Amino acid sequence: MTANQARLARASEIVEEAAETALRYFESRGSIDVRTKKAQDFVSEADVAVEKLIRGRLAEAFPGETIVGEEMGGEMDGAYWVIDPIDGTSNFLRGSPIWGISLGFVRAGRPELGVVAMPVAGEIFAAADGTGLMRNGHRMDRVVPFEDIRVMSIGDSPVDELDPATAVQLGLRRSGWVLEAFHCTSVSLVYAARGIFDGYLQRRSTMWDLAGGAVLCREAGLDVRIGLDESSGYPWIATGTPALMAAMETLSPEIQQN
Repeated sequence: MTANQARLARASEIVEEAAETALRYFESRGSIDVRTKKAQDFVSEADVAVEKLIRGRLAEAFPGETIVGEEMGGEMDGAYWVIDPIDGTSNFLRGSPIWGISLGFVRAGRPELGVVAMPVAGEIFAAADGTGLMRNGHRMDRVVPFEDIRVMSIGDSPVDELDPATAVQLGLRRSGWVLEAFHCTSVSLVYAARGIFDGYLQRRSTMWDLAGGAVLCREAGLDVRIGLDESSGYPWIATGTPALMAAMETLSPEIQQN
């Protein structure tokens, strides 16, 4: 086992433990504490507890390495672990199974290791540079069940400007793609990596949302591009098949330039 594979294996074990904790909170979600961070952005005691668990395990496994999390912060500089303890908190609180736990390792702005858990489904997807895509510890290939259907997922943000976002969505529809919206970046990226979606676009995201899933998509064979929206300071992500990337490049010139 290479050093990279060993790091991925340990990270996967940590996320598996976190998934068990998160699932217990999900099963009792009606009685957990919740507060609003900003419009349509919530944090629950589950988010905080899961992040604390992952932080503790990472500190034990990789002493001295920088850790950043959505709920407890940290400096995104150089090389660091980045955690989204419950990606899709609104889905989680409404009882939807479409939420995940995302863990990534980023170096110089490039995600190089990622683990995403879908606790309700009992699935953990993992990848690092050169490993290929793994599901529950076993290598899996990206398989597209019915290629005649063009379907992708698109992410949105409360800070998106309505007209440009609408123009991109209309353009993709006119290019022949069905658009899905899970409101959960990590799960959307898992679906792209698996071949259920042709790809994913989110024009304003966060590194904790996208880092883990970006590696999955890249190791599954998709084109992955990440950039920074200069007007907002938020990162964006575009990933997909050659046909989808060509369509997205036409509608979003920054993707072509990246």
